[in-house]
Amino acid sequence: MALPRTAVIVGGNRTPFAKAGGPYAAASNSDLLTAALDGLVARFGLAGRRLDEVAGGAVLKHTRDFNLTREAVLGSALHPTTAAVDLQQACATGLETVIYVANKISLGQADVGVGCGVDSASDAPIVVSEPLRRALLAANRARTLPQRLAALAAIRPGQLAPVAPAVVEPRTGLSMGEHQAKTAKAWGISREAQDELSFASHQNLAAAWANGFFDDLVTPYLGVTRDTILRPDTTLEKLAALKPVFGDTMTAGNSTALTDGASAVLVADADWAAAEGLPALAKIVDAQVAAVDFPGGDDLLLAPAHAAARLLDRLGMSLGDFELYELHEAFASTVLATLAAWESAEFCRDQLGLAGPLGSIERDKINVSGSSLATGHPFAATGGRIVPTLAKLLHARGPGARGLISICAAGGQGVVAVLEAV
Repeated sequence: MALPRTAVIVGGNRTPFAKAGGPYAAASNSDLLTAALDGLVARFGLAGRRLDEVAGGAVLKHTRDFNLTREAVLGSALHPTTAAVDLQQACATGLETVIYVANKISLGQADVGVGCGVDSASDAPIVVSEPLRRALLAANRARTLPQRLAALAAIRPGQLAPVAPAVVEPRTGLSMGEHQAKTAKAWGISREAQDELSFASHQNLAAAWANGFFDDLVTPYLGVTRDTILRPDTTLEKLAALKPVFGDTMTAGNSTALTDGASAVLVADADWAAAEGLPALAKIVDAQVAAVDFPGGDDLLLAPAHAAARLLDRLGMSLGDFELYELHEAFASTVLATLAAWESAEFCRDQLGLAGPLGSIERDKINVSGSSLATGHPFAATGGRIVPTLAKLLHARGPGARGLISICAAGGQGVVAVLEAV
């Protein structure tokens, strides 16, 4: 068998994304992920088939979901002998699972698999206080009744309050929004520019839904047929009226909302897909991960700027060599700061080791079907939304059309990938 083989995107499926506390409030990560998988299975006639592997993950994860992806597979229409693995890299999880499966295919270790992700901000795990946890563990270890009672007697009323999950960086104690507010200020990202990007995201997503673009990418779930965060009637005036929630310029309108949803991507060897009569939208050319020292002062969400520089260097490509770009809109200012970093001679020299700017991007090539500001951002599901969206857009442009994906992630990490239409 000749290696490496070509891993292609056959297609994808996701649930509509919904605002946390909304129609999916009672749905678990397992429920959502199983629904996304079943929609994918139905779309490509895979019911009862054994795939080589399903890779998936979630960021907000209950301890009971230690084997989340495998349980979703067992609950789906796939054959129960389909293997599964859980992966997690914060907001980049969905993209990393696709890369994981594609790499196995390229190495000849698999013919077909699924990369997927899910998150429910509605069903986030609630934990107990640390003193209460230790007391309960001590009671569980106790061998006698007096020992058990002594352990329980150490519990104080104030320790009984549950602890809700906080999306903060453990090393800084700052939320992602608080970190990004510092970045937006440092890079001089204006409120107006952020609102304009958010407005464009809603307009582009609304147009894509209206023209049927998502008909073969989304399966309704629990009566929801369209992303609920989408505001097709929003205006720049409405966005400008919102008060900042992070720093001086970041509002609920130009930041992503807490979201529930799941996505899945079918990845296969090109020859296997052809033999099965399945489409091949785009091939996965290459990918790169990077990390920054955000506790040391680097910008938390600018790691993709570093990853892109390394990937383009390896491929002998420039930033302008792409027909389309999918830049994850964690916040509008994240996209704008990333673009500014690539255009900055100083940043590219000092941070990336380049002789000059990485380059600039034509804005009408970015997120042409909308992105996270309009769809929402179920953390681990975002990559699985972006990959098949870009693959379909590139396929429509014809063989050889190339696109760049950039996703920032908590922990000062970022992942970029290149797709090419086949």
